[in-house]
Amino acid sequence: MKRVVLLLPAALGGVLTVAAQDLIVKTDRSSVEARVMEITPETVRYKRFSNPDGPTYVLPVGDIEYIRYANGEEERFRQPGQPAREVIPATPLVPATPVETAVSESAARSASRQYDIGEYYDRDGVKGVVCALSPDKTHGLLLSLDELYLHWSEFRKPDLCVVGADDRSDGMANMQQVAAYIEANGGSWEDFPAFKWCREQGEGWYLPSIDELLTIGHNYNGGTRVQNNKQARNKFNGMLKEQGGKRMDRLVYYFSSTEMDEKSAYTTHMGIEPPYVIEIPKYNKFLVRAVRRF
Repeated sequence: MKRVVLLLPAALGGVLTVAAQDLIVKTDRSSVEARVMEITPETVRYKRFSNPDGPTYVLPVGDIEYIRYANGEEERFRQPGQPAREVIPATPLVPATPVETAVSESAARSASRQYDIGEYYDRDGVKGVVCALSPDKTHGLLLSLDELYLHWSEFRKPDLCVVGADDRSDGMANMQQVAAYIEANGGSWEDFPAFKWCREQGEGWYLPSIDELLTIGHNYNGGTRVQNNKQARNKFNGMLKEQGGKRMDRLVYYFSSTEMDEKSAYTTHMGIEPPYVIEIPKYNKFLVRAVRRF
């Protein structure tokens, strides 16, 4: 991508852009006057031009026609006449360890099995619904059948603190950072209810990062949020209900494991209307789902 951001020391506010108006034109022809903060292969993060100190919003790249920057330069994400791109971010996978080199023929066949989004997974005591996939569809993320309203953490003023769980793409890394914080400060998992609940789902389960949650929302809606795909959502929710779980909620925000600052963490919802990301105080109760790699 051509977008250039100005990197400043953390004490001066981190990543900033020139204070001028950018125009984001979406594939549905609506537009947003914005200050683009960051562009990745999967998402564009921005603040509304009218509220530069407000929340950071996130749009999937596949929902964007082009961006016209303040200097007049245009960056197109879709050529005129072409269908909108549907970008499904790759899911981080757990690398194999040296002791896993000896694989039986039956295990090898299982490893090569392909899965679909919304499919039920039940193997070796691990149960969940497939919510993200690797390009070859043999690995990905599982979503827990259940969800619960929980606090991200129990800290309130004057005890608010930064834990260091700031990874946007890897929720397991955030889980490990919380564990390190607990050990270093003589804390308890009771201080972090959302993380504790995900951890108690079993080995390998964790609270997803904000980008992992955005991927889940993307896939839950059939691979794009450009249009309303009720059929895809019903299929996903139908599988959850069929296996004794709870349907996903499109109206309530889900906590991610990604921390914003001492007070807030990032959340997202499963609907099709932006904003897809807002910051919510950690001591508020919002929905929590666990994920696990397979």
